Amino acid sequence: MSIELLAQINKDFAALILLTSFGLLVQRRIYALLLIFAWQGLFLSISTAIVGFVSGMHHLYIAAILTLVLKVIFIPYILHVLIHRLQIYKEVENLTSLPMIMLIGIVLVIFSYHVTAPIRELSTLMTRSTIAIALATVMLGLLMMITRSHAVTQVIGFLAMENGLFFAATSTTYGMPFVVELGVALDILIAAFIFGIFFFHIRNTFDSLDMEEMTKLKEED
Repeated sequence: MSIELLAQINKDFAALILLTSFGLLVQRRIYALLLIFAWQGLFLSISTAIVGFVSGMHHLYIAAILTLVLKVIFIPYILHVLIHRLQIYKEVENLTSLPMIMLIGIVLVIFSYHVTAPIRELSTLMTRSTIAIALATVMLGLLMMITRSHAVTQVIGFLAMENGLFFAATSTTYGMPFVVELGVALDILIAAFIFGIFFFHIRNTFDSLDMEEMTKLKEED
């Protein structure tokens, strides 16, 4: 299989990663958010494996497997269990209107392409065309954290932003050193457990995971 074909396939998966980022922004149902996040992890895993094949950096295969296990299976499962135990069944509301969020998201994508234009022109890597999408994924994850009022969805936004950072690493330098990748994977794993404990403490203390409700309680105090 030629490098040009693999580069095109990698572009396609980058587009799917960006599409899932917008899906996370507009989706209201929390279980659907978990499903979209898992799909994003799957696309990221496949993209990482493709970069590993083209670059000959075999540690990226391990990174792809770690991404598959953690982002597609383990963390979505943990969050699914937490959501079920916390009895979160209603739709999750955004702080602002969906059209406004979509507009801001599109502006961030355009901004990402503008900022990364000099890097794409100078880079000779096969992944140079996906650098802008990687930056946009990071910024869309941050936007999700800002525009959501629910603690669980803010955590999903944080994890999506981390997906973007990992994607940016593989797009700009063909990945981080293997020791760093293992450290990041361990940090994410530990963070998943900490988030679970954090959710239960908030629920027990405030009887809600909605940030607006907690802000009202703080103002009343």
